[in-house]
Amino acid sequence: MSRKSLLTNRAGLPHKVGYALRHPDRITPYVRRAARDTWLRLRHPGHVAYYRAVMASDAARDPEAAVGSRSHDRWLALGEMQFDYLTGHGLQPGHRMLDIGCGNLRAGWRFIAYLEPGHYYGIDISPDILISAKRTLATYELQDKLPHLTLTQDLKLDFLPSAHFDVVHAHSVFSHSPLAVIDECLAHVGRILAPGGFFDFTFDRTEGAEHQVLREDFYYRTETLLQLARKHGLAARFMDDWEKLPHGQSKIRVSKPE
Repeated sequence: MSRKSLLTNRAGLPHKVGYALRHPDRITPYVRRAARDTWLRLRHPGHVAYYRAVMASDAARDPEAAVGSRSHDRWLALGEMQFDYLTGHGLQPGHRMLDIGCGNLRAGWRFIAYLEPGHYYGIDISPDILISAKRTLATYELQDKLPHLTLTQDLKLDFLPSAHFDVVHAHSVFSHSPLAVIDECLAHVGRILAPGGFFDFTFDRTEGAEHQVLREDFYYRTETLLQLARKHGLAARFMDDWEKLPHGQSKIRVSKPE
């Protein structure tokens, strides 16, 4: 990512005007999205209820687009990118994995195929996208792998066993979450991590002012999230090599100190 893009405030009027001038064909879709999101926020107070309604609306049109993929080829490529990175950075077949915001198993179906039966646990706030996840599971004939797919209301993780998961993974979850939701997750994830386990999460990075767009896209400074993890007794580090891949987000890994 370029220095200029990291300093951009996408919520600011100068950026919006400049973007509209460069991409006039996107003005109408943006206005429609803004109107829809305003209506959904009025009907569904609270971030989880609001974003669940957003996902229901998006998934009704296209489940792959709902998880951020503009085409099936891009859906496959992003899933493969997540899988290759994680298997190259510590994930092993015998590990137990929690996939936060598993969506319609864009990467999850690869993890399920790779892990031993019963070792994949996917959670999501959207019942609509979990229905799509079950279709993905059937498409790739992975029923015998016995994955867990569970609806959740928050990220307290209180229904999960302590010291159980070797790997916790959240791709493109914190990029859609206010800081209070991230704080909630980091406050509780240490309890479910097995000894030597780690939690990888991506986020939209900025080096300028932290901001959000339509309460759907949130941009954070790296140090903000590193400090938040450390506040909860977790070791945290920025994963530089993830930046080299064509995905547009940044990644942090947290773990419990030895």
